[in-house]
Amino acid sequence: MIHSVRGPVLEIGLDHVVVEVGGVGLAVYATPATIGGLRRGEEARLATTLVVREESLTLFGFADTEERELFLLVQTVSGIGPRLALATIAVLEPDTLRRALADGDLATLTRIPGVGKKSAERLVVELRDKVTAPATVPAGAGGGAGPSAPQPVLGVRDQVVEALLGLGFTQRPAEQAVDAVLAESADATPTVLLRTALSSLGRAR
Repeated sequence: MIHSVRGPVLEIGLDHVVVEVGGVGLAVYATPATIGGLRRGEEARLATTLVVREESLTLFGFADTEERELFLLVQTVSGIGPRLALATIAVLEPDTLRRALADGDLATLTRIPGVGKKSAERLVVELRDKVTAPATVPAGAGGGAGPSAPQPVLGVRDQVVEALLGLGFTQRPAEQAVDAVLAESADATPTVLLRTALSSLGRAR
């Protein structure tokens, strides 16, 4: 397993970054919050895990080992693959996820795109005894936006909608969430736009 990667960031996308390691550019898929903390040209160090499929090798990256362990833990539940696991840690912070599992909080778990009541119940049954609920739930994630230059609204909107669809949200709610953010801040960078829309969709579920 590729346990971690470190090197300069060559590219930043809506759902991945490219990190140069030993002269090779590695595409690393990550959550909007993790991507938002990186800057092109600066060195990044990400905890990683490699998902091997017959037709692909996909590298997932995380801000810390705690997120990685939760990503792997969620996938031990039947029917939960890496895509849904990444959506889980994108919508719910580690402490929020652990508390929801420990308390059987189905309302919080169904905020995850692609997770209905039955899936949420399965998550609770299979993982409740494997997590420890935090003493307190911290305030929402901070993660300031970087000095990325604003991009034209037209192309950015479609890119962010596509990224939300990739996380499991449906077309109309994704478009409505993105449009609402753009109405408030037309010059939002793609990363900020995605993170804010994702937060809005999570609250609405």
